[in-house]
Amino acid sequence: MLKDSQLTKRKEMPNSKFELLGQTVSPGKGLLLSLDIAKLHTGTKIEVPIIVQRGKKPGPVLLITGGIHGNEVNGVEIVRQLISKKYNRPLCGTVICMPVVNIFGFLNQTRQFPDGRDLNRVFPGSPRGSLASRFAYHIMKEIAPMVDYCIDYHTGADSRFNAPQTRINKDDEESMELAKVFGAPFVMLANTREKSFREALAKMGKKVLLFEGGKSLDIDKGVTQNGIAGALRVMDHLGMRDFTQELGLMEAKAKNPVTIKKSQWVRAKYSGMFHPYIALGSKVKKGDVLGSVSDPFGNFERSIKAVNDGYIICINQSPIVNQGDAIFHISQE
Repeated sequence: MLKDSQLTKRKEMPNSKFELLGQTVSPGKGLLLSLDIAKLHTGTKIEVPIIVQRGKKPGPVLLITGGIHGNEVNGVEIVRQLISKKYNRPLCGTVICMPVVNIFGFLNQTRQFPDGRDLNRVFPGSPRGSLASRFAYHIMKEIAPMVDYCIDYHTGADSRFNAPQTRINKDDEESMELAKVFGAPFVMLANTREKSFREALAKMGKKVLLFEGGKSLDIDKGVTQNGIAGALRVMDHLGMRDFTQELGLMEAKAKNPVTIKKSQWVRAKYSGMFHPYIALGSKVKKGDVLGSVSDPFGNFERSIKAVNDGYIICINQSPIVNQGDAIFHISQE
C-alpha cells in the first residue's frame, strides 16, 4: 500500500470541482470528451475520445492510455475492456481513459502519426512544431497536469511478441511497488526513452507503469487478461475501488515477478526460415538451443543457441528472417 503520508495527501485533494478540457465532471459522474487540436489536409479533424469517470469520494487521478502507436491494438483492447466492463468507474478518485491516443495511426494500422512521426518520440511537444509535436503538447498541457498515476499500454513492434512486462525507472521505489502490485511476470528496470510520453510524465513527477505485451496488429487473450488484471490491482491498491471479487475470477498474479536490469538480443546469423523451439517466458541456460534458421530449399539448418543464462522475454514471430534480425530477447541476470 501507499505510505500513510501519501494516502493522506491524496485524500486531501479538493473534490468539489474537477475540470478537464473545459468541462466539469461532478462527483460520481462521467463524461465523454474529445481532444480536438488539429485538422488533416482533407479538413478531417483529429478528435481523440477521452472517457472520464469520477468517484463520489476524493482520491488519486489515474490515466490509462492505449494506442500511442497506432498499430499496437492489444493495448487498445485492454483499455476497451476496462471501459466496457465498467472497471473504469472508481468509488474514490478519477479514472481518465484514452483507448486510442493515435487515432489516425489506428485507422491506418500504422505505428506513426499522420505526419510520419512517432508520437512517442516528440513529447513534451511544441505548440508550433510538427503535427505530432503539437498533439503531444496539448496532451501534456491539458491532461497530464491533472494526473497522479498513469498506466500506458504497448506491444512489441512488428512481429516481436513481448512477454507481459511492466517497465519502470530505476531507483523508483513507489513505481517498483506498483509494478509488483500490477503482477506481470517481468519487471524491466529501463531508463525512459528520450522525448517519450513516460519521460515527459516522469519529469512532471507522475508515476508511470508502461506495460508491454504481445505484438503489433494482434490481440492475444493472455496478454489482454494480464493487462486488465494489472489495472484492477493497481486501482485496488490505490484505494480507488475494491476489486477483490473480480480479481478472484482472474488468473493469479505472478507471486515473484522477475526483475530484469539488463538484457540483450540474439540476432540471426543467417537469412532464411525461422523456427523457434522455446516458449516465451522460459528460463534458459547458456548454450541451450532456442530455435533454428533454415534455407527454403533444404540445403542447411543452423541452430540458434542462448548466449547466456536468462529468461526469454521476447520472440520474433516472423517466419522469415534476415541476417542480423533480432529474434530472441534474453535477460542477462
